[in-house]
Amino acid sequence: MFNDRALDRVKLIQKKINFIESIVTEKGSIHAALEDEQNTRASLLMHLTSIAEQFDKLLHNGELEILSFFEKQDIKGSYDLRNFIAHDYEGVDLYIVEDVIAHRLPVIKQSIEKILAL
Repeated sequence: MFNDRALDRVKLIQKKINFIESIVTEKGSIHAALEDEQNTRASLLMHLTSIAEQFDKLLHNGELEILSFFEKQDIKGSYDLRNFIAHDYEGVDLYIVEDVIAHRLPVIKQSIEKILAL
């Protein structure tokens, strides 16, 4: 149904979400993970950037069928967040990042599970 490259990108997004969840669990909360400027904040932001880049690659490779499983706001939102991180790292609104991790990543993860179950 989907080509292997597209599935690999989706699996990489899943892997990055799992890394984020692991960091949050280790720190005890999203807020605590984001407060650790030296270590975990940087990791979280890089994993979020990687997720956005995978969505962008899917889009630019014309993988519209697989992208249809995701909400458009999550694809656009992840890329917007990536741009904020890349262009104003110190000015990133951590409340937005916390909201993305708490509310949008679970939705993305559910979409991935649906794709991989096919």
